Amino acid sequence: MATNPVPSTGPQLTWTVEKNKLFENALAVYDEGTPDRWQRIANAVGGKTSVEEVKEHYEILRHDINLIESDKVPLPQYKPSEDKLSSQHMSLKHSNL
Repeated sequence: MATNPVPSTGPQLTWTVEKNKLFENALAVYDEGTPDRWQRIANAVGGKTSVEEVKEHYEILRHDINLIESDKVPLPQYKPSEDKLSSQHMSLKHSNL
């Protein structure tokens, strides 16, 4: 199983791609006004994920986003797939009607 090591200030945390996806989905569901937000996110991630781990992972994410938004980290250059090109072409075609 592939893992995505995440640097931390404490012991090294290892988050799988699946665990990270659960985390991201939970962030979308439980916004800042949600009571017991961090506990709910930890429960959604599952396993033995603690509230502290979730908060730390969130701070790492915020830090990464700040670096990207301040242009300190370049965005990856993705090659468009044929499917994306086809759907973009169809969108443009329909918008010109």
